[in-house]
Amino acid sequence: MSTKLLRREWTAFRRLGRLAALATAALAIIGLGLLYAVGNHSSCDGPCPAVPTAADGSVVSDGFWFRHRDLGEQGSITVRLTSMTGTITYPPPDHDEIVPGLVPWAKTGIIIKDGVRQGSQYAALMMTGSHGVRFQHNYRHDVAGTGGGVTEQSPRWLRLTRAGGTITGSESADGERWHTVATVQLDGLPATAQAGLFATSPGDLTLRPTGLGGAIEEVRFTQAVGVFDNVTVESGTAGAWQSEPVGDMNHTDWEKHHNASGAVEKNGVVTISGTGDIGPLGDGAAPGAAKSLTGLVIALIIVIVVAARHGARAAHESRPVIAARAAITGAAAFVTGLVAVAVVLPVSTAILKSNGVPVAPMPVLTTVRLVVGIATVLALCAVLVLALGVRVRRGWTTVLIGLSLIALPYAVTTLPLLPDPVAEWLLRLTPAAAFAVQQTTAEYPQVIAHYAPSTGYYPLPWWAGLLVLCAYTVIVVRVAVRGAPAANTVPQPEPAR
Repeated sequence: MSTKLLRREWTAFRRLGRLAALATAALAIIGLGLLYAVGNHSSCDGPCPAVPTAADGSVVSDGFWFRHRDLGEQGSITVRLTSMTGTITYPPPDHDEIVPGLVPWAKTGIIIKDGVRQGSQYAALMMTGSHGVRFQHNYRHDVAGTGGGVTEQSPRWLRLTRAGGTITGSESADGERWHTVATVQLDGLPATAQAGLFATSPGDLTLRPTGLGGAIEEVRFTQAVGVFDNVTVESGTAGAWQSEPVGDMNHTDWEKHHNASGAVEKNGVVTISGTGDIGPLGDGAAPGAAKSLTGLVIALIIVIVVAARHGARAAHESRPVIAARAAITGAAAFVTGLVAVAVVLPVSTAILKSNGVPVAPMPVLTTVRLVVGIATVLALCAVLVLALGVRVRRGWTTVLIGLSLIALPYAVTTLPLLPDPVAEWLLRLTPAAAFAVQQTTAEYPQVIAHYAPSTGYYPLPWWAGLLVLCAYTVIVVRVAVRGAPAANTVPQPEPAR
């Protein structure tokens, strides 16, 4: 492909209408993104609390009631858990009542933590609502212990042992024979850490049907209660017990007027109740800047129209001309996406922060992947549709095919219209799979959430979704150029449309 041919195709491409259309596509991404940011304001009384982040910069949930005391570099905490109960609140119009119950990942147990700061490192051994004993540390890591529940007749003994930065979690049925669940190294754990009892419970997630079989998530308030005795702390560090929440607690109307979270000790028996979660994602996780890309659907439609009509005009051209036209069109779409996303992400983030909205921080590499990835997807879509235009030879027919193949699946899966399995298969089998490059959060089995395309979770990893689009593009381009001559013998003027 010669430089002269590329210059000729760029000269043919840069008509006022096409450049204006691509400028409109970029403005759609920027304008709607800024509108989203401007329209979001803090709902807190005063500045909203900062989003908890772990040492690696990831957004986490870190809220629980904590009854704790100092623990030196060598020591342990041992407890016997005799009961785990909980409550779930059903708001009107369904029930307007409080009923007993535990959500699957309600948690109560013992924890060693680097202070009471949200996001600080920790290791915990716990009983869960329906997943048995678990050893979890530093938000993402989860190791299963024995299954089953706990009763006064069948208690669970839990022990955490510290040796410097090494934490070992062990469990026992009788307090005599112990089984090691897991051992972890917490680098940088201070000489004096905090060890104690905790309780927390994430919201109870239910799905309300909507659209053509889609679902909207609703979260109900829950609380977990653990009852402990035989609480023993062995440590070279002295200190009194303290009781306080990690994170925001006892501020909701439910807690004010019903059961406040806290810890009570009587005759050696400690009852601790709490709400919240400890894990990678929070209940009502803070919005990320990626949510400001609502204008991407409009930009995609514009790129499809431009590429389809430009491709139809190359139906009788040679392979080098088709290749040059595809390169120019793809490059123009790439620059459009690159500029628009690179502008809207930092500006919308700044606006959200100025409005008091807590924004989930995004690592630099994730931001680069988002900006370059979306630009690449728009470029590949442009090349795919241009090749369709070459083959179909009719501009508006190609537009309809491109919209049906790419834009429609993407648009309907971003909204809770279709059943989740249908939306997921659309984003596996169609070129719209490539929009998985937008995903910035991971799915974790120990986190209660609605993992669906309508909430930003794609069924394929970002790189796999991009490969699906690449495969479509390669196949359609090969079909389009199969019947084209190797070179034009006579330059073909661009037909009028």
